[in-house]
Amino acid sequence: MSEPVRLSKLMSERGLCSRREADAYIEKGLVFVDGRRITELGTKVDPDCAIRLDTQACAQQAERVTILLHKPVGYVSGQPEPGYQPAVTLVRGDTRWEGDRAPRRFSRDHLKGLAPAGRLDIDSTGLLVLTQDGRIAKQLIGDDSVVEKEYLVRVEGRLDERGLALLNHGLSLDGRALCPAKVAWQNTDQLRFVLREGRKRQIRRMCELVGLRVTGLKRVRIGRVRLGELPPGQWRYLHTNESF
Repeated sequence: MSEPVRLSKLMSERGLCSRREADAYIEKGLVFVDGRRITELGTKVDPDCAIRLDTQACAQQAERVTILLHKPVGYVSGQPEPGYQPAVTLVRGDTRWEGDRAPRRFSRDHLKGLAPAGRLDIDSTGLLVLTQDGRIAKQLIGDDSVVEKEYLVRVEGRLDERGLALLNHGLSLDGRALCPAKVAWQNTDQLRFVLREGRKRQIRRMCELVGLRVTGLKRVRIGRVRLGELPPGQWRYLHTNESF
């Protein structure tokens, strides 16, 4: 027989919400396990149990927004740093992309709890996801995330076949082996990287290990969502028919 597990942990593992959200739903009596309403924090349940959210919790989740921003160079992804602004300051009514087809009207409520689901270095540009939805955050940056991120990387230096092979698999950072990547030449001075992990300044450090210097880095895709025609410094909503 399987060992009981904490309900909030199981809800997070199943992608129903984040652990913090799960605890909030449980406190409000919005979670049912095998048809029974659970209201006590720390409750342990059978790992094979049926979990259902109350319609009120489902409605709250539907109201949460996810924003796709084309982050320019010079903005930090998360917390402010001296002399630099966080990318979320670009999310305003006047910077919404005119090509956004989402029917939502921008509201300042959409900025509450809006957080980056993954980093993009201050010197890098491209697709940055900002979300109020713990399910999406877990999908993109959870320990078990397998969502691909695609980058176009302009480089200087010489790269032989062995170096290219090492970029694909065989390098380590901070004493830990990197997961296999997909790296190939996009054109004469630009590489295309596809990664399933995101360590700090990973691509720049990988390139340094094989004798390359990165002169430009742009993220163009996260999972099935592409940057597309979204202009630098502008944003749009993730549409209901889109998923990572």
